[in-house]
Amino acid sequence: MKTATIGYPRVGTLRELKFASEKYFEGVLSKAELQDTAVLLRKTHWQMHINNGIDFIPSNDFSFYDNMLDTAVLLNVVPKRYSSLQLDPLEEYFAMARGYQGLNGDVKALVMKKWFNTNYHYIVPEIEDDTEISLVGTKPFDEFLEAKKMGIVSKPVIIGAFTFLKLARFTGNKTAIDFTKDIIVAYSEMLKKFNDLGAEWIQFDEPALIMDLTADDIALLKKIYGEILLAKDSTKLLLQSYFGDLRDCYQEVTTLPFDGIGLDFIEGNHSLELVKHFGFPADKTLFAGVVNGKNIWRNNYSQTLLILNELKKTRATIVLNTSCSLLHVPYTIKNEGFLTDEFKKHFAFAEEKMGELADLKKITASNTPAEITEYIKNTRLFQESRFCTDVSVQAAVSSLTPEDFVRHPAFHKREKIQKAVYNLPLLPTTTIGSFPQTAEVKAKRSVFKNGKITAKHYIKFNKEKIAECVALQEKIGLDVLVHGEFERNDMVEYFGECLNGFLFTQKAWVQSYGTRCVKPPIIWGDISRSQAMTVDYIVYAQSLTKKYMKGMLTGPVTILNWSFPREDISLQECALQIALAIRQEVLELEANGIKIIQIDEAALREKLPLRKSDWHCEYLDWAITAFRLVHSGVKAETQIHTHMCYSEFSDIIKDIDEMDADVITFEASRSDLVIIDVLNRCGFKTAVGPGVYDIHSPRIPGTEEIKEAILKMLKKIPREKLWVNPDCGLKTRGNAETIPSLQNLVDAAQEVRRSLQL
Repeated sequence: MKTATIGYPRVGTLRELKFASEKYFEGVLSKAELQDTAVLLRKTHWQMHINNGIDFIPSNDFSFYDNMLDTAVLLNVVPKRYSSLQLDPLEEYFAMARGYQGLNGDVKALVMKKWFNTNYHYIVPEIEDDTEISLVGTKPFDEFLEAKKMGIVSKPVIIGAFTFLKLARFTGNKTAIDFTKDIIVAYSEMLKKFNDLGAEWIQFDEPALIMDLTADDIALLKKIYGEILLAKDSTKLLLQSYFGDLRDCYQEVTTLPFDGIGLDFIEGNHSLELVKHFGFPADKTLFAGVVNGKNIWRNNYSQTLLILNELKKTRATIVLNTSCSLLHVPYTIKNEGFLTDEFKKHFAFAEEKMGELADLKKITASNTPAEITEYIKNTRLFQESRFCTDVSVQAAVSSLTPEDFVRHPAFHKREKIQKAVYNLPLLPTTTIGSFPQTAEVKAKRSVFKNGKITAKHYIKFNKEKIAECVALQEKIGLDVLVHGEFERNDMVEYFGECLNGFLFTQKAWVQSYGTRCVKPPIIWGDISRSQAMTVDYIVYAQSLTKKYMKGMLTGPVTILNWSFPREDISLQECALQIALAIRQEVLELEANGIKIIQIDEAALREKLPLRKSDWHCEYLDWAITAFRLVHSGVKAETQIHTHMCYSEFSDIIKDIDEMDADVITFEASRSDLVIIDVLNRCGFKTAVGPGVYDIHSPRIPGTEEIKEAILKMLKKIPREKLWVNPDCGLKTRGNAETIPSLQNLVDAAQEVRRSLQL
């Protein structure tokens, strides 16, 4: 069997792309130097595939920001507000991703959303009624030729036409069907051009096919590819799916004249069943996603062989593949100096997963796979005990009763009590939690972790930064304050470091969006809390002000979803373990006089099944109850906040209301506040703070812009239920943007407040 990967991490083994891009944004690095970095990263990426004997090597999986944005530019899908800026093409590209504020104008960035069930964020293409979809870009062809110079006939990776139209945002009266003809022409031209360049295979990524599909969707799919495939010559075409199975369109896809079909056998719960029931065309190549592209545990070769043996019965040609792009895992385990071999032998990052593909290729080529050294070693690994259980934690979870998940008194009674206790002004202003993590803050954390300063020195520094942050917020005029989170490297990693049951890496970075990378902790064993995690800093911050200070915590579902989870226990059990630990922190904050506590659940939606027809799987039941367990023991006057961002929340609004928080803040600025209509329709009871400006863009929103957003909200949200805040934490921004943005936010809120009181 041959081997393939769907895509590869593009930020570099040590985040070279991140640092080069940020220097470019700062004007320190030239465009040519940025391009040189990209060339080097692509060459390294391709060479690693060669070194591991990968047969189908991807190209065009690299991006300066996001592949959906790349595809939009390739297809001339550039809204007029960006093209009218008359910027250099690369500057225009970044303006769409990050917003633009300069001599040529002032525009917000395009909408950003979560990429299916991952923590990666994509830029949503925006198609206007007069958009002329056509093949105008050259990026995929340029990178194909770049690989060809290295002697590699790569497999170009393109977002498929169906997925592109399904994920795009249509701003006028037209819909996807109105642009079908043009996109067919563009993709047909693409096929012809690749054929002329000598491409042997092209990969069209179609993850949207694993969603719920209507009859109209399937008709659109057949129309698009029924015509695009007419342009196919000697170049072979692979339709690649991932993140699930093709149960709604398996027969339609397998009857279309694709040369290869990629199926996910990790998250595709029904993929093997579909192949066994309907068969697989013997004249097509099956790209079998059997190596997990999203988690970091070693592949169990004996389990994988069971799948492959079933697939062999189809008599189709099989290519060993990753389940999805390796973009979602870290680059390599080789950089991890702190983890001992006792732990590292259980993990496979992107480079190691290519090694697993090579192992499986060798094993499947043998008539006696059980005698192959790699197979024997892998079998022994999975027979070992990891010594990761804690019977006291398991007992605590087992002893939970329904009453543990219910907060008393009911919301409407708490709401009245809290209004009397807090006496906050109309439209109270606050932030989501973090303040800018400056170079000074990062440097101090680094020297502390490296043992170059004492804990006493580090705590003193953080308290100085907290004092500065509190003074700044009071000067700006915010109503409810935060301590700034200067002690935290990441909203999940920090809590993982404070809890038992987690492992941590040094350089295992994963791209979240653009230049933002995260280092997910690894859940190794049962989770518990042995000491306070935030209490000292929060109580200190409260001592500096008479205003209310929010205790800032990350919720159990987000900690779980933004970590690499165990595969030996259920996600539900793991979430409840974390919830019990965070609950202890909540109660200790309350006991120390902290009256407002924010428990962020930014990732609540990520593990929700992608098909609505699968929502009966109980994910929401245990995710919502895990959150309720965290705060069910607090007093009526303690106000519980939570925050969510960059996901499609509209269809689970009623479930979110069942979290029984007192205040919920949402990302809303990039999505034109559309969530407000949904809140209104559902009779949402919780007080809300839809973000009034986008913190993922460097542009500074004006007072009038924020005021307009608040007034728009007030048309549909009762004034007594509306909070005013940015749409996310501020750690990735600089003080130069943050301070004037927050001042404008406060000024806008106060102006609206005065007008309402008049």
